[in-house]
Amino acid sequence: MFRGRSLHLIDQKGRISIPPRFREILKAGGDPRLVVTNWEDCLAAYPFMEWQQIEEKMSQLSQVDREIRAFKRFFISGACECSLDSQGRILIPPALREYAGLEKEIILAGQLKYFEVWDKSKLEEELKRAQQNLQALETRVATLGL
Repeated sequence: MFRGRSLHLIDQKGRISIPPRFREILKAGGDPRLVVTNWEDCLAAYPFMEWQQIEEKMSQLSQVDREIRAFKRFFISGACECSLDSQGRILIPPALREYAGLEKEIILAGQLKYFEVWDKSKLEEELKRAQQNLQALETRVATLGL
């Protein structure tokens, strides 16, 4: 499971280093590839096997529902397979870098089955918003049985 946050730099070519603890999770899953796609002001990076499950579930959804098509257009069509290089880096395509505003300092944030790639300042803003709304979030999580 992906957990924790780590600060990294994105280089001029758009490469980011995946932390060793995240690389170990990928290796343990038997496939070191990631699928990276658009998400809420950031990017979501899924192990290839996890992504295959998402695609299978998405393929079962209605093709005539306009909102589902819009979500698939955003989420699925933005996806790009990224392989780790010999130094444990992946190359983020320009369109995805632009969408998430990745320029220099980035944070990789574990989300259990996947991790997010954030511009550092955007994540700091998001965490402040979450902290200000923490009581409501705790109540909602409690209703889920946690």
